[in-house]
Amino acid sequence: MSTSAPFLSGPFTPVTDEMTATWLRVRGDLPRELNGQLVRNGHNPLPDVVPHHWFKGSGMLHGIRLQDGRAESYRNRWVRTPALQGAPYMTERGPDYTAHSAGTHAIGHAGRILALNEAGFPFQVTPELDTVGVFTFGGKLTTAMTAHPKIDPRTGELLFHGYGPFPPYLTYHVASPQGDIVRKLEVAGAGPSLMHDFAITQRYVVWFDMPVVFDAKDTSGMPYAWKDGYPARIGLMSRDSGAVRWFDVDPIYVLHVTNAYEDAQGRVILDAPAFERAGWERSTAWWAGRADRGPSLLNGARHHRWTIDPEKGVLSCRAVDDLVVEFPTVNPEVVGQTHRYGYALALPGGEQGPWALAKHDLDTGTRQLRVLAPGQLPSEGVFVPSARATREDDGYILTVVSNADQSPAELLVLDARDIAGEPVAVVELPRHVPGGVHGSWIAARA
Repeated sequence: MSTSAPFLSGPFTPVTDEMTATWLRVRGDLPRELNGQLVRNGHNPLPDVVPHHWFKGSGMLHGIRLQDGRAESYRNRWVRTPALQGAPYMTERGPDYTAHSAGTHAIGHAGRILALNEAGFPFQVTPELDTVGVFTFGGKLTTAMTAHPKIDPRTGELLFHGYGPFPPYLTYHVASPQGDIVRKLEVAGAGPSLMHDFAITQRYVVWFDMPVVFDAKDTSGMPYAWKDGYPARIGLMSRDSGAVRWFDVDPIYVLHVTNAYEDAQGRVILDAPAFERAGWERSTAWWAGRADRGPSLLNGARHHRWTIDPEKGVLSCRAVDDLVVEFPTVNPEVVGQTHRYGYALALPGGEQGPWALAKHDLDTGTRQLRVLAPGQLPSEGVFVPSARATREDDGYILTVVSNADQSPAELLVLDARDIAGEPVAVVELPRHVPGGVHGSWIAARA
């Protein structure tokens, strides 16, 4: 396989087969309360397949199962979608919602594990990561599904959306804790922009209609491009009525959201990394394989905080700091609720690296960094709450560290209160794990 594209080389070099390994070596002491499986998704083309865009690589799941202080197993499996064998996403009849990579995210909800890609339907997989098949919520899902659904920790509901380049541009769904779609509505006022992520609060859904817009002439492999003059807006939609109010913001783009909540005054506090045009275009050049246009998969996104007052109809924004960050996460128990801490991948030394994990204390304005060695790439930090938690950051950050020389990867289990400190435990994985996209901790069912 040619490795000229940056997403096919170094720590992103694809693996060529599937494997299962058991009883992995552990350094340190794995917390016995970590009973479940870290499932991480990413793009991994078949051998001899050279995609023209990072997102076109077939989805591959990597699972690391922990139980009673032991690392029981590692396994990797391709998600067996029609796209794995080359089926096109777009047909003469329009989009085929089964023919996509399913390579962006993996979540657990209502006893199911779903592999996600916003271009189509979810694919259900078994706990052993074998593909069950396309999942449409009993036929109730008729649009694509975002790769970033939100599980409301108060209700257990799964909130998600589908977006597309043609009206209706944005459709909102709610699934019950049992996994049945109970609500669907078209979102008024949305446009044909790339709505990769969104946020929730107790009363609102927060939308991002921003100037990365469908462009049928774009040849990069992702038909969305920055469009000057397209108004950047944040929308607050009532979770009760579905009514939307849009607020104009400076021309930026939000790819991933940290979290949102309502403060004591009823204002919406929203945290997220944001790109300006230059950083966004350097990032998309990397995804499209144009290494000369950008040395890193993330370029120039910086953490911002918006305060939106629905009663007064005003919005303000400030930069949290100047650190380049992306792939933000929080404790899943505070999704849509007041949060103090956010975690993210970071480039403290600039786009050439080295990589780091960052923890922001958004109350004090301080941050903590865990800087990795040159050639090492951490995965998105997945927060697992401790069963004995008394504070928001009582828990663990799980991250898979991939190596540029394709030597075997490691799973770091970090104390979320002190991510720069000595790891709680390190699980030695049996192989190279390519740098990927998103994943989830899926707790063992009682």
